[in-house]
Amino acid sequence: MEYYNTQANDTKLEIFKKMCHIRAFEKQVKKSYDTHDIKCPVYLSIGQEATSATISTIFKPDLIFTQHRGHAYYLSFGGNKDKIIDELLGRDSGCNKGKGGSPGIQDLNIGMIGHHGLIGENVPLAVGATLGDSTKKTLCVFGDGAAEEDYVFTAMAFAQTHKLPILFICEDNDLSILTKKQVRRNWELTDALKAIGMPTANIPDDPELITPYIKEFINKLPAFINCKTCRHLWHVGTGQDGTPQTDRLEEYKQKLLEIGYELEQLQEIEKQKLTEAEVLWRKHLQRQ
Repeated sequence: MEYYNTQANDTKLEIFKKMCHIRAFEKQVKKSYDTHDIKCPVYLSIGQEATSATISTIFKPDLIFTQHRGHAYYLSFGGNKDKIIDELLGRDSGCNKGKGGSPGIQDLNIGMIGHHGLIGENVPLAVGATLGDSTKKTLCVFGDGAAEEDYVFTAMAFAQTHKLPILFICEDNDLSILTKKQVRRNWELTDALKAIGMPTANIPDDPELITPYIKEFINKLPAFINCKTCRHLWHVGTGQDGTPQTDRLEEYKQKLLEIGYELEQLQEIEKQKLTEAEVLWRKHLQRQ
């Protein structure tokens, strides 16, 4: 059984470490924003760490196109942490020379192309880039609000027609800024894409559910996964709109405990990631 497979359990622990890393880093972004060290708007990944942590552990794309809420993907795929911090602080040494801010983070060393803020525009851009060189595999991430832009489905249908090697991911937090999906539409993108023959899945952002689909779909691209997730903070900024319905990090920690990991070990990982983030941010802030 997979529960007792050492390699599988190592993968689970690696996903947990990445989730803790993202959470710790984003907490420091929140702290620096709240103390006005960060002047630009921020789009935080707190609560939505599981999808990027899982995908990056299994799938190694050549190109990565993310949405405005892209910190988690930048960190998960190994983007330069010093450069993202300086970008958020508006410095020339940032990953976009301090001019792109939170949505525009990129690192060409990991194939990550910055997002400029037009909702869903990264989908046709990802399709065009992959059409230009179909030997490269691409990851394209967008939100449930972006799914409603007319060019998104059209671009994905084009990718299906031309069998382009793109894994499309929708981080579906059921919110377009603050508007619930049921108010906005009565259809699901998974149904529309299934109708044109694209492999699809509509699942919670549980690493245990995401993992088998990633392993299956990366061999039959293009494919689409709608990951239902929970944004803990407001659309932009650091305010909190009520109590989050789920905390996937805590849930995943419990699953690791159930398969034999020690609580002290997992707590030590969380503590270590928090300390690393605090030290890193303190170093950059002291340069102010």
